[in-house]
Amino acid sequence: MPANTAKKPPLPADDETVEIAELGESLGFLLRIAQLRAFEAFFDELSALGLRPGEFTALWLVLRNPGMKQGAIARSLCIKPAHMTKLVDRLVTAGLMERVASPEDRRAVHLSLTPEGETFAAARKDDFLALHQAERGNLSEAEFSDLTRLLKKYSGLD
Repeated sequence: MPANTAKKPPLPADDETVEIAELGESLGFLLRIAQLRAFEAFFDELSALGLRPGEFTALWLVLRNPGMKQGAIARSLCIKPAHMTKLVDRLVTAGLMERVASPEDRRAVHLSLTPEGETFAAARKDDFLALHQAERGNLSEAEFSDLTRLLKKYSGLD
């Protein structure tokens, strides 16, 4: 009697099409793939800046919210405090951001951009906004509006 008589599964029709089956209904899976596509667009358009997407996002939020506590920025981005500290460290080292300890509570750290950081963000504003246009991919204006509305609702940002 042969040792391996189990029936082998059929080979796929081609070696490029992957069946995702029920994963196509998984919000987590779809969001992860969408995030990777957005990051791909970020790196295609803004890799020369030398910043990661999270660093640019933090820089942008601090530009729009000067003096905000580091913890509040971290919570709004769903970043763990230790990771936020490392992210801010990189921006401080790059000369783009500064920390200011609160005079009332030395544990509280407020963030602001350095003059170089403000210049950097202002000079890249158009690039950053153009990236948001590129992220839309093949979505119509109405589809993009629906998607962002639903993601804001799902994320609790509406």
